[in-house]
Amino acid sequence: MPKLLVIDDEQSICWGIGRLGKEMGCEVTIAASAEQALALVEQLQPDVIVIDVRLPGIDGLTAMDQLRHHAGPVPILVMTAYGDMSTAVQAVRNGAFEYIVKPFELQRLRQALERALTPHPPTQRDPAVHPVEGFVAQTPVMQEVFNKIALSAASDACVLLHGESGTGKELAAQAIHKFSRRAEGPFVVVNMASLSEALAESELFGHVRGAFTGAEQSRTGLLAQADGGTLFLDEVAEIPPPVQVKLLRALEQREVLPVGAETPVPADFRLVSATHQNLQNIVQTGEFRHDLFFRIAAFQIELPPLRDRRDDIVPLAEYFLRELADGNGEPMRLTAETCAALRQRAWHGNVRELRNAMEHALIVSRGGAIETAHLPAADASPNYGLSGGAEQIERRVAALLIEWTEARLADDSSHGRLYEELLALVEPPVLRRVLEANGGQVVASARVLGQHRTTLRKKLDEYDSDP
Repeated sequence: MPKLLVIDDEQSICWGIGRLGKEMGCEVTIAASAEQALALVEQLQPDVIVIDVRLPGIDGLTAMDQLRHHAGPVPILVMTAYGDMSTAVQAVRNGAFEYIVKPFELQRLRQALERALTPHPPTQRDPAVHPVEGFVAQTPVMQEVFNKIALSAASDACVLLHGESGTGKELAAQAIHKFSRRAEGPFVVVNMASLSEALAESELFGHVRGAFTGAEQSRTGLLAQADGGTLFLDEVAEIPPPVQVKLLRALEQREVLPVGAETPVPADFRLVSATHQNLQNIVQTGEFRHDLFFRIAAFQIELPPLRDRRDDIVPLAEYFLRELADGNGEPMRLTAETCAALRQRAWHGNVRELRNAMEHALIVSRGGAIETAHLPAADASPNYGLSGGAEQIERRVAALLIEWTEARLADDSSHGRLYEELLALVEPPVLRRVLEANGGQVVASARVLGQHRTTLRKKLDEYDSDP
């Protein structure tokens, strides 16, 4: 019978895990502190240990090495309700078999226990951990992100970060680099949206002298500059198709071929990519290679929008106030009314918008507490990430329409009416905007649309739009 040792000072948690362990056929022992567990562990010799981070006396992370000293390389599952980036990384580096954020479903713990009771090789550890500047979070959804960052940092696999603009994708990439074995190497950032198709290949892969008109000197590409470190490709969906082929080869061969060169250059870098778009939908449109997608998305992390982590808003705002004070006196204080107002905002620009709001408030307040009147006006309209040129917008709209079509295909009520529903979705906003641009004149609007004025009037009547 396998032996399970549960170390937690919360009786309800111990009762639930103990009951689960008995259902799984384990002999369960409960300890309310690390000290009590250490007194039992050598004689008990458990097959798996579940331990909380916050305990009276010795904390769970500190106790892990001592428990292994007495019990050998036993798998340890770490639980926490108060984790941050450092906690997650320290747990993984200390060799935690699993890092579980409270509250959790017992099914997840059951699966973790089943894996832990299966023979596995020991895990290497690295105790040196420091917090990531600017990564302030206490919500469970962000603690899950910390867990995934810690797990991905322990490997060398490609990582794809997905999230709205301003959610901290570059900060997450920096954390992955900082806690990886490549931390001493370079961290090279490339925003693909800022590169034209003509320049992208030369910037990424470099070029030799005379490779093209104006190439008066050889240039080392950004991929080669990231050798030994991490390459962060932001807005990865914007990579031009011809460059996608070369990037795939560079990832597979660990070498890059500069423009105009005949001999490739070694480049051993770890790739972390980011996008706010649905990259799988863009793959379906044929504008992003499926083989490259699977290569760069070996491990995926979703960065939640600020509206889904409202308990982080005030701590983040206070962090930004301290950062902006930069040691020049005491940081400004937020009133209770301001804290409530911050929690209620939509924050379409996410963490970036919150920082800008604190900077604005500091300028307006001119000393004293931050009042609600010092905050900038709230952005009433969400940003759906459709900024950029016409081609980028068309690509994103196409991806959204694919997603909408998939949802409607799953709904039997749309069968036989799909095209009608599509027109009802896309025509009204287009017609309204064209009418607005032409001062409500139907004839002028029909001319822009390439329709007969009678057809346009019929459609306006159908959609109940008043010119």
